[in-house]
Amino acid sequence: MKSIDLNCDMGESFGAWKMGRDAELMDYVSSINIACGFHAGDATVIRKTVELAIEKGVAVGAHPSFPDLQGFGRREMKMSIDEIFDIVLYQVSAVKGICEALGTKLHHVKPHGALYNQAAKDPETANAIASAVVKIDPDLVFYGLSGSFLITEAEKIGLRTASEVFADRTYGADGNLTPRNRPDALIDDVEIAAAQVMQMICDHTVTAVTGELVKLKTETICIHGDGENALEFARSINEKLIENGIEIKS
Repeated sequence: MKSIDLNCDMGESFGAWKMGRDAELMDYVSSINIACGFHAGDATVIRKTVELAIEKGVAVGAHPSFPDLQGFGRREMKMSIDEIFDIVLYQVSAVKGICEALGTKLHHVKPHGALYNQAAKDPETANAIASAVVKIDPDLVFYGLSGSFLITEAEKIGLRTASEVFADRTYGADGNLTPRNRPDALIDDVEIAAAQVMQMICDHTVTAVTGELVKLKTETICIHGDGENALEFARSINEKLIENGIEIKS
């Protein structure tokens, strides 16, 4: 049976955290990426999200970002390679420590937002992130944009990788995600998202906003947990995969 990982960004709130939608989302995905406090989340939210993941049986990942609470980690920041290494080392170590204190293991690391997009296009940034991850634990899986420097740089230093594609984002002809400041960046129709997912899994391509077919490797599919229709997307895509005989597992 063909299988695929379905991942979702979670723990992106503060303090008085309610398990509502995160708890429901975990019923439909196989791995989660927990905000590490630099773009969202705090110590309490991280702990509660890890506890819930253990209860739901989903794989736990760290979701490090630029230190940008006001911009939700989606604004570019000029940082040195050493600084990027350090902020990733700090954030991932924190989530890994909380996981171990609660009796589970950190499974993967996936950069967030502007840090992710910068590293996808810049090998030095990608190498700095991957180097921090391998220092923490060389057995961690590194999630990165399919076909990007995130994958190639992580593989160079010996990390296992998972090539990531997106259910709720559109693509440019170069294989990068359409910038969020464009009106066509997000997919808000669940049927279109599900069709894109099946195309990426079965045909190993995605149709760019310009009409070209872009080849890609699909090992993990992201659904953004902060989207208005995140729960509907997760449920529908989960059902679509099962209907087509595709197992969902990390």
